[in-house]
Amino acid sequence: MPRANETVEATLNEYRDLLAITSPDPHKARAYEKAARSIGGWHEDVAGASVEQLLEIPNVGKSIAPKVVEFLQTGSMSVLEELRAQIPPGVRQLMSIPNVGPKKALALYQELHVSSVEELAEAVEDGRVASLKGFGEKTAENITQGITTMQQSGDRVQIGVALELAEELLGELRAMPEVLRSDYAGSLRRMRETIGDIDLLVAADEANAPAIMDAFCSLGHCERVIAHGETKSSIRTTRGLQVDLRVIPPSCWGAALQYFTGSKAHNVKTRELAVRQKLKLSEYGLFDAQTDELIVAETEEEVYERLGLPWIPPTMREDRGEVEAARKGELPTVVQLDDIRGDLHTHTDLTDGLAPLERMLETAAGIGHAYYAVTDHAPNLYMQRMTDEKMLAQRVQLRALQERFPKMTLLHGTELNIDPDGGVDWPAEFLEGFDVCVASVHSHFHQTPEEMTRRIVAAMENPHVHVIGHPTARIIGHRPPIDYDLEEVFRAAARTGTALEINSFPDRLDLRDEHVLWARRHGVKFAIDTDSHSTVHLGFQRFGVGTAQRGWLTADDVINTWSLAKLRKFLRKGR
Repeated sequence: MPRANETVEATLNEYRDLLAITSPDPHKARAYEKAARSIGGWHEDVAGASVEQLLEIPNVGKSIAPKVVEFLQTGSMSVLEELRAQIPPGVRQLMSIPNVGPKKALALYQELHVSSVEELAEAVEDGRVASLKGFGEKTAENITQGITTMQQSGDRVQIGVALELAEELLGELRAMPEVLRSDYAGSLRRMRETIGDIDLLVAADEANAPAIMDAFCSLGHCERVIAHGETKSSIRTTRGLQVDLRVIPPSCWGAALQYFTGSKAHNVKTRELAVRQKLKLSEYGLFDAQTDELIVAETEEEVYERLGLPWIPPTMREDRGEVEAARKGELPTVVQLDDIRGDLHTHTDLTDGLAPLERMLETAAGIGHAYYAVTDHAPNLYMQRMTDEKMLAQRVQLRALQERFPKMTLLHGTELNIDPDGGVDWPAEFLEGFDVCVASVHSHFHQTPEEMTRRIVAAMENPHVHVIGHPTARIIGHRPPIDYDLEEVFRAAARTGTALEINSFPDRLDLRDEHVLWARRHGVKFAIDTDSHSTVHLGFQRFGVGTAQRGWLTADDVINTWSLAKLRKFLRKGR
């Protein structure tokens, strides 16, 4: 079952948004935001937690903890219900649009009587938003971007949400003796960044299919049965996602898995290849087109081999040239999670992380990392209140802890802020003391493309900047990517020997797969990092690896698959 932490986090964030409208004290809303984030990333499930236990979580104070207990025990929070009653539903809908905060949503509702996304789009189009006091043309443009971002995400959810649900459902199905094999398929198996619905496959004897379907439609996750058949059923889950289950004969497992994994364009290519060989490919198997004799169906490997292809990883099945490359023997061996030797971007409670240094190190060592970098925020991100003294004290602490982790080399780093002109927080002599420096854009997101390009290239030309963190600064469904000349930045990354990060956080996955594929052609190197702010986040590298595979990266393209000696040489960056 899912942890209660995520539900509590969402509830507190909604209360924060409504407080931002009703309370004159901005610090009150900020307190709930910090508490929500802390509970969401807390390493223990808060279900059933007492006030005293909740008070042990950073940023959860004496006023917030009882409200959380009330929510955990009753499913609601009375103060939240009171604010919901005060604020029209239309305002709450507008608040969900990226670039429209609580204050703007209220102004739009009160001044323009706008209460839906559609009405807001019309108000932007006819100029009413730009003419509103305190808004203007730039704000109207940003709101348009926010509406576009929201519409593009539609009813899709982040891959982390979908994968967690799919694995829970499969765990329950696999407990049934009638289930012989099972897996998820579709866009989830291809590791797309967002998922519309979940496709599950189960191999079982035909006589057992009805019992499996009955059990599936009775699972605790099921909110509503959409369709209930003997071999296919669909449910709407309590998390709002549709899940489709198909029961197939074990004899055609491979063909069905290949077919239902997709993508549609990839399947068209493989079927065309079959036709040219006088074969017929479907979810039931590969057949002789003239005699209908079954040739292969049991495994995906057999299906691809009979078509004259090596097995193509699901993450590459997007019709981006993978079939052609496979026919020529040029399909790359993509990076695997087991290839990752370390994490080069993580945070502790010294800045905005939730866990102390030792706990983060213990979790990383449990994963089996050979090296691990602590990269807390630098001082120009003012809210973190970093100082030279704090950073140097952490370095001393880290060095002292090395003896406790003999199998994992501890690296001291920082996440620098890329200033509007491309500068970073510390001078060269201070930066020289770090093992690794990640540099990221955290502000001034609306510079012109030319300014932003110069800014990022200037940062990469700094000999102490090793990795550009979350390179487009996007947050999926909430903040659009910053705008700059990608071609120029990719060329500069290759020229300066600066790695680009694939940020594994499910709401970032930045760079995205198409950009990874593009940058790879320039010879760019990459770092697959978690940007962890909690021990819970350290397992997120699986999502970054999925994105890297979709971008055709090999282990050699990724600097944190390298040996420590090779990595250290790269981090010298010619100095």
